[in-house]
Amino acid sequence: MDHPTPRSSFRSPRFAQPPTFMRLPHREDLTGVDVAIVGVPYDGGTSYRVGSRHGPREIRSQSSLIRTYSYFQKVAPFDRLTVVDAGDLDVPPVGSIEQAYAAIEAGIARILAAGATPMAVGGDHSISLPILRAVTRAHGPVGLVQFDSHIDTWPEYFGGKYFHGSPFYWAVEEGLVDPARFVQVGIRGPGYGDDDFDFHRRRGMTVVLIDQVKAEGVDRTIEAVRRVLDGPTYVSFDIDAVDPAFAPGTGTPEVGGLTSHEAQRLVRGLGGLPIVGCDLVEVSPQYDGPGQITALLAANLLFEMLCVIARGRG
Repeated sequence: MDHPTPRSSFRSPRFAQPPTFMRLPHREDLTGVDVAIVGVPYDGGTSYRVGSRHGPREIRSQSSLIRTYSYFQKVAPFDRLTVVDAGDLDVPPVGSIEQAYAAIEAGIARILAAGATPMAVGGDHSISLPILRAVTRAHGPVGLVQFDSHIDTWPEYFGGKYFHGSPFYWAVEEGLVDPARFVQVGIRGPGYGDDDFDFHRRRGMTVVLIDQVKAEGVDRTIEAVRRVLDGPTYVSFDIDAVDPAFAPGTGTPEVGGLTSHEAQRLVRGLGGLPIVGCDLVEVSPQYDGPGQITALLAANLLFEMLCVIARGRG
């Protein structure tokens, strides 16, 4: 099992075999694993359209087309890393969100205890909070880059603390994320008022609005992001950071976002950073366009993240 690789499409058709990520081996024993790809099929924190619980399965299906070498990042991640598909966490779909959080945190903690880096496939964005709780226990407070159309720093919803719009408020408040090393990229859309960013200003967080990305370009955006990040870093990519013209399959779409190409380049720009965990969330297959383009993009962005991790391991 040293450096397992996806099944060769020259020997096994891409549409054959159980749909693991990139047709990697499914393995629950994580001994010696560098990166564990794990599904978190939970959308109990959703405030609008549900369905991202089905994201991990469809993303795996679409990942079968991806080849094993990145020409743009100049890395073959499976030559450097032992990567497996660890299956899905068994998160209770009913009951309290606190019960779901406990199951997610325990599952991610098991991956970290084995010495592997968790790459989580959501699920709605509420899952980032319990993942960060586990990651921080292993690595201490982390830096964070969040690609998103929404700030997700509201402290409550209908009287409850937790939903997919609150994970990063509580991540900062709980000391999981160092706000001085926290940058949000691609924020856009209507808000609730002029005070939406008061929390960011008080805590010293960095926000790169979509207008800045479009006006200054990807390269300068990457420079701005990397100036903030230092030390152990977590990456969270909400697929609604991408314009719904390219990623319609999500629960809370916002117009005027990133293109698929910009999203790829922004993730590639993280190469060399010490990534200790990552997630990609909010893919809802039932709203996807022809050809499952959102899930296909999500699978490719996960591959880019995997290449970034490989580059960081030298």
